[in-house]
Amino acid sequence: MPRKNSRNTKGRIISAAWKLFYEQGYEDTTVEDIVYESETSKGSFYHYFDGKDALLGTLAYVFDEKYEQLMQVMNPDLDAMEKLIYLNHELFAMIDGGISIDLLARLLSTQLLARGEKHLLDRSRTYFKLLRQIISEGQKQGQLRGDRTVNEIVKAYAMWERALLYDWCLSGGEYSLVAYTDSVTPMFLESYRAQTVARE
Repeated sequence: MPRKNSRNTKGRIISAAWKLFYEQGYEDTTVEDIVYESETSKGSFYHYFDGKDALLGTLAYVFDEKYEQLMQVMNPDLDAMEKLIYLNHELFAMIDGGISIDLLARLLSTQLLARGEKHLLDRSRTYFKLLRQIISEGQKQGQLRGDRTVNEIVKAYAMWERALLYDWCLSGGEYSLVAYTDSVTPMFLESYRAQTVARE
């Protein structure tokens, strides 16, 4: 899908940076490394970012890029619960296999300390738009309970995912993130399933 060049340049810088952070570590990655890997220029880098530290807040962008890819391949016949479980599994599999705990912990800590923009909570993100769409459709089709608003369910789901990531970082990754979320997220979502009224 064609994109505006500015977004493509920024995206290439971010993707290259996170690839290098994972492969050689945050401390050992330089701005020069990122510029070389992304095939951009220092001028382009500093047009978008003040320095390497500014890239820590862009993990939400990486996540949203993944969601945009998943939207293209997700089976439209899945019900709302299945779509949420699918998205959760795919994103956490990406994190488990390609983002170090140290970097994820840095992101969470920068978001806790940030006084301004908190990228993870930005309601204009692809993540939140996709959640609202799935949950709204799920309610209209009678798959999800209607006594909670779309925004209430979105907030609870997003909070659940952040809690899983926080705990994984806190425990030092002593368990498989994706295996754990596969076992507990369906149970969490079950509380939002529409209840069928038993006939007498």
